[in-house]
Amino acid sequence: MSGYGNYLNLIALSLFSYDVTGTAFGVGAVMAVRLFSGFLAGLAAGALSARVTRRTMMLCADVAQAAAMAVLALCVSGMPLWLLACAVVILGAGNTFFTVALRSAVPVMVGQDARSHANGLLVTARSVATVLGFASAAPVIGLGGYTAAFAVNAASFMVSATALLVLRPRTDEIEAANSREAAEPNNRRSTGPLPHRACGSRVRRVMAGVPALLFGMVLLRGVDALASSSHNVALPVVAHSTAPSGPAVFMTQFWVAWAMGTFLAHQVLHRRRDPAAWGERAFAVGTCLMSLAFVVAFAGLPTPALIVAAAAAGFADGCTEIIYTSRLQAAPDRQRSRLFGWSATAEQSGFALGTVAAAAALEVLPALSVVAAFHGVAACGALALLVITSRCGTAAPLSSTSKEDGEDTHGTRTGASPLPRA
Repeated sequence: MSGYGNYLNLIALSLFSYDVTGTAFGVGAVMAVRLFSGFLAGLAAGALSARVTRRTMMLCADVAQAAAMAVLALCVSGMPLWLLACAVVILGAGNTFFTVALRSAVPVMVGQDARSHANGLLVTARSVATVLGFASAAPVIGLGGYTAAFAVNAASFMVSATALLVLRPRTDEIEAANSREAAEPNNRRSTGPLPHRACGSRVRRVMAGVPALLFGMVLLRGVDALASSSHNVALPVVAHSTAPSGPAVFMTQFWVAWAMGTFLAHQVLHRRRDPAAWGERAFAVGTCLMSLAFVVAFAGLPTPALIVAAAAAGFADGCTEIIYTSRLQAAPDRQRSRLFGWSATAEQSGFALGTVAAAAALEVLPALSVVAAFHGVAACGALALLVITSRCGTAAPLSSTSKEDGEDTHGTRTGASPLPRA
C-alpha cells in the first residue's frame, strides 16, 4: 500500500512541481532536493539506528511523510515554493530512513533462514506497486486532482504506520538494544569536540569488521543505480517516438513485463534449496545479465520481443536485489544498519548523477547509445567485482546460525585479499 502511494505520488508530485515552479529546471531542482535529502539520510541512518529501534525509525518516517503529504493535499491552491521544498525534504529523508530500517530488520523479523523469501515478497510487492501506481496516476489525478493523489499517498503512509503499531514486529536484536543502553552513559560523559586522532579512530571503528567485498557490492549497487537512471529517462523518449499515438500503453507494457520478471525471480529463488547461500558472484553475474537485457530492450524490437526482453531484465533485476539484500542482511545486527545506510547513499547519489547525465546525453545521442553506454559501465563494474571475487575465493554461505554462546556468526569474511576501502 505504501509503495503504491509512493509511485502514484512520484508522477503527481513531478507534475505539481511543474505547476508551482513553472519551469523544467524547477522540477529538476525539486527532484534534486529530494534526492539530496535521501543522500544525507543514508549517511545518518546507521548512527540513528544505534540510538533508537528500527521500528521507531519506520514509524516516525511514516508519520512524518503522512503529515507532509496531508499538508500538500490541503495547500494545493496557492502552494508556496518553500513549503513544497520542506515537504520533499521530509519525503526524501523519510523514505531512506524507512527503507534502511526495514531492510536491516528483516532478519530479526523472520529469522536468517527465511530472509531470502521475505526479500522476494518485498521485491514482488514493490513491483506490483510500481505498475499500479504508474497506471493509476492519470485517472486519479484526472478525477480528483492533486489533492486526491496526495491524500491517497498520505493514507498509504498511515496504513503502514498502523501496521507497525498493531503488529508490533520485533526489529532489533536484544544484544543491540543492550549495547545501546550501555553506550548511553559514555555518550553523556563525552563533551566537547573530538581531537583529530579520535575522529580518525572513530572512522576506523566504523569501517572495522565489515568484509571488504561488501564495499565492492555496495559500490556496484551505486553504479547499477546510475545505469538504471538511463533507461528510466530514456523510456518516455522511446515511447513517444515508437508509439506516438499511445506512449502510455507502450510504457505500461514495458513495466508490466518487467514486474512479471521480478515476480518470476522470487518464485525461482524461493524454490532453490538454499537461495541465501548466493553471494557476490551471483550478484555480479546477475548485474551483467540485467544490463544486457535492458540494452536489448531498447534495440527497437517488435512488441513480443520487447516484452520478453523487459521480462528478462525484470527477472535479473529481481534476482540481484534479493541476492544483494540477503547478502547485506547476513552481516551482524549492528553492521546491517550501517551497510544499508551506505547502500542508500550510493544508490541515491548514483541515480541522481545518472539522471542528470542521461538527460543531457539524450539531447545529442539516440536512446540505445545512452542506455548501452550507462549499462556498459555497470557491466564492467560487475565483471571487475567478479574477477576480484574469484581471486579472493568463494564467499562463505550466508545462511548461518548463532553459536551457543550468542556470538554472531553471520559476518563471515569473504576473502583474504581486501578491496581498497577508499
